[in-house]
Amino acid sequence: MSNPDIKSLLEKLHVDVASELLDRIASGEATSAEISVAVKFLKDNDVTVVVEESKPMLNLVKALPFTEAKEA
Repeated sequence: MSNPDIKSLLEKLHVDVASELLDRIASGEATSAEISVAVKFLKDNDVTVVVEESKPMLNLVKALPFTEAKEA
């Protein structure tokens, strides 16, 4: 297999994995293990989000039971 063939195959695999993870999560059928895999997949690919610009992230932050840090 030539280098361009391998690159094309890996790109397709990357897209297919991302699509499958997204489909499982969007359907509500993802297990906690699959969600963990999706988080690792994003981290491994340096995917980040600016919380102030992401309504889903803002909603998640608001829903989590964090308390404000108090200054000493």
